[in-house]
Amino acid sequence: MKSGLSKALVTGGAGFIGSHLVDTLVKEGCDVVVLDDLSAGSLSNLDHVKDKITFYKGDIQDQNILMKASENCDVIFHMAALVSVTKTVDNPVDSAFINDIGTLQVLESARQSKVKRVVLSSSSAVYGDDPFLPKHENMPPKPMSPYAVQKLTGELYARIYYDLYGLETVCLRYFNVYGPRQDPSSPYSGVISIFITRAVSKKPPVIYGDGKQYRDFVFVKDVVKANLLAAIADGAAGQIFNIGTGKNVSINSLWDMTCLLSGLNIKPEYAPPRSGDILESVASIEQAKSALGFEPDYLFEKGLEITFKWYKDSRK
Repeated sequence: MKSGLSKALVTGGAGFIGSHLVDTLVKEGCDVVVLDDLSAGSLSNLDHVKDKITFYKGDIQDQNILMKASENCDVIFHMAALVSVTKTVDNPVDSAFINDIGTLQVLESARQSKVKRVVLSSSSAVYGDDPFLPKHENMPPKPMSPYAVQKLTGELYARIYYDLYGLETVCLRYFNVYGPRQDPSSPYSGVISIFITRAVSKKPPVIYGDGKQYRDFVFVKDVVKANLLAAIADGAAGQIFNIGTGKNVSINSLWDMTCLLSGLNIKPEYAPPRSGDILESVASIEQAKSALGFEPDYLFEKGLEITFKWYKDSRK
């Protein structure tokens, strides 16, 4: 697909998901601006496009740099955040300045710069441990961490900016995103990056609980696709969409598939369940299908194969 965007700002564009979005925008010929404080992202993720983008090292709480970065942009993709649930639990106030006030500053900069649309990255964490499946956007939120509260707050600010100021906003609730460039040492790293790193090192993973818990894993390129659709879809403004696959994979099955790719036969180690871990999660993506035209392109097996190859090559 071609988005037809002429200029875009990606906050957090040196991060895992953000850098993949930057890649696609550059390929489309879009004038891309990246704002990242590099606290979690890495310039190495942008090395191959560094001569084709404008990069600002800075904080989303800094209104001046945001105004400069958002000048003449059609759209802002807001991906910058403190994404570690643990860090938000340990430092709820500090994380709120980044995730709450930072998001508010992004929206205000967009309003003042007359940006047409802001696409905000939210999270399935807002659903908490509500047992109803699949998760759908009309369910009452049940945040269980400061991180989830902060993501929900961003969604509410987005709606206010749409209702009060006419700034077009679209919020995307990501489920379990995986793919190349996800840092396995990060506190927020997905189970897939951890499992693959263990397999490449020929070490067993630790599975908390019995491994029968399952997740809706969505490949990073499909998340990029969802962002581009959200930036241009008519009638999407003011809405919230789940971004997943509508399918689930158990943690035990994930390790079995990882072993198959690596040619290993290593039994995982099991540990007691972690408090707060959600046992079952799968997205309803019907609203994203109907309003955005979103349909995942990557079967899980294909995405896992691509991700495994990247980690293996990176180790070399």
